[in-house]
Amino acid sequence: MSGRVSSFLGGSPLSVAVRLVVISLLVGVLLSWLDIRPAELIDGAVDLVRWAWFSVFGSLNRALDYFILGAVIVVPIFFLSRLLKSSRG
Repeated sequence: MSGRVSSFLGGSPLSVAVRLVVISLLVGVLLSWLDIRPAELIDGAVDLVRWAWFSVFGSLNRALDYFILGAVIVVPIFFLSRLLKSSRG
């Protein structure tokens, strides 16, 4: 079991934890120097997901509106042409 955990983590759990602590500390110092706060990163990620969601599904909503608008004209014309064709032949 511990062999699979070490294989998954890329080393012993203690050495991986120490590396993660050191890297997290260095990244934290860098982000602090750049005046970036964790809340700003989370808000930015949430805003990105929200923007992507509205871009994709907003476009689908507009496509649905265009479909309904076209169907109001096309479907009655289709049925009229079918009725006229069946009455003639």
